[in-house]
Amino acid sequence: MKRVIFVCVENSNRSQMAEAFARMHGAGKVEAFSSGSRPSGRINPKAVEAMRELGYDLTTHHSKGLADFNGQEFDAAVTMGCGDECPLVIAKQRADWKIPDPRDMTPEQFREVRNLIESKVKELIEKL
Repeated sequence: MKRVIFVCVENSNRSQMAEAFARMHGAGKVEAFSSGSRPSGRINPKAVEAMRELGYDLTTHHSKGLADFNGQEFDAAVTMGCGDECPLVIAKQRADWKIPDPRDMTPEQFREVRNLIESKVKELIEKL
């Protein structure tokens, strides 16, 4: 099983959705996690709704900090475009997807970001 961690600042939108898509599309192949460099402590209701539209319940997730993963090894660490390099995360490969923060976007724009994350997660799973 490949271990993947998705990281953004608040761990409330992008990284949470990426973790969800990795669980959906990588079931049996990928063990997915998400984290934030400065976690907000909550999942954005817009992210919950956007994922509910696709049949995934994001209310089962919680916002986590990077300290929760210190010393753990991952096959891939993906930052979402937040500028954080996450030096404490041990990973065989790293990527920065440069995905805009959808926090203040309209529902339609939020869905576009959600769909972009899904396609990038699918590509990542194929390459692992």
